[in-house]
Amino acid sequence: MANKVIISCAITGSIHTPSMSPHLPVTPDEIAASAIGAAEAGAAVLHLHARDPKTGAPTPDVTVFEQFVPRIREATNAIINITTGGSARMSIEERLKGPASLQPEMCSLNLGTMNFGLYPMLDRPREWKHDWEVPYLEATRGGMFKNTLADIEHILTTMGPLGTRFEFECYDIGHLYTLAHFLDRKLVTPPLFVQTVLGILGGIGANPDSVVDMRRTADKLFGKDYQWSMLAAGRNQMPLGTMAAVMGGHVRVGLEDNLWIGKGELSTSNAQQVTKIRTILEELGLAIATPDEARAIIGVRPR
Repeated sequence: MANKVIISCAITGSIHTPSMSPHLPVTPDEIAASAIGAAEAGAAVLHLHARDPKTGAPTPDVTVFEQFVPRIREATNAIINITTGGSARMSIEERLKGPASLQPEMCSLNLGTMNFGLYPMLDRPREWKHDWEVPYLEATRGGMFKNTLADIEHILTTMGPLGTRFEFECYDIGHLYTLAHFLDRKLVTPPLFVQTVLGILGGIGANPDSVVDMRRTADKLFGKDYQWSMLAAGRNQMPLGTMAAVMGGHVRVGLEDNLWIGKGELSTSNAQQVTKIRTILEELGLAIATPDEARAIIGVRPR
C-alpha cells in the first residue's frame, strides 16, 4: 500500500471563471455530478469549493455547500476535502464557514501570504458571461492571497480539534519551512499530506527542477513524516504530475487547476482528467489507491 498513488481531484476551485469553459461545474448539481464522476474514475480525494449557482462566482455560503457535500458523501466513499482557501477575496472567517459547519475528513490549508496573479487570463479573447469576471481577475494584479501565520494557526486550531486532517498547499520553498515551524510547535500531526503547487504567478515555477527542489526540501524537513503530492497548473498538470508519481509521490488533477485535456482541447469533465492520469500511471506499472487505502496512507479517520 505504501507504493500506491493517491489521485486527488479539485472539482471547480476559484481560479477559473464560467466564461473560460462550458464544462466548469458551477451549480450544486453540476459540482455533485462532477465530483461523483471523478470518484468513479478513480479519485480517492475530492477537493471542493462552492460557487454562486446564478453567477458562478466563488462563495463561502454554507447553504450552497450543503446542497452538494452530503450528496457526494452518500454517493461515494471518496475523502471529502473542503477548501479553507475559498478565494483571495474572502476573509479568513468566510473561508472557514463551510469546513467548520460540515466538518469534513480533510480540508486544504495554504501555507503563506503570496501574490496570486490570475490577470494574465484576461489576455485571451473571449465573450464574458458575467460582470464580475473581469474585475475579479484584474484585482489579482494589485491584490494578494492573505495567509498570515496567525491565519494558519487559526485554521489549525479551529479544524484540528474536529479530527480534520489537512492538505497542506505549499506554493514555494518557504511554505515548506512554514509548515515545519508548525510541526515543531506540534500544531500539526504526522503523517503530513503535503501538496506542492507549481505554476501559479507568485509561486514557484512549473518545471522539473522545481519538482525536484520541492521534494528534496520536503524530504529534508519532514523525513518519513509526510506524504508528498504534486499539483501543476495548466498544461503542466499531466507531465509534472506523472513525474512526481514516478518519484514516489501522489498527484492532483481537476478543473480547478487546469481546463484542458490536451493542446487546444478543453477537458469535458473532471472524470476525464482522472481517467487520463490513472491510465498513464497504470501503464507505468503504478497502482492507484482506493479511498480507504488513501485514508490509511495519510492518516484520515475512517468514514
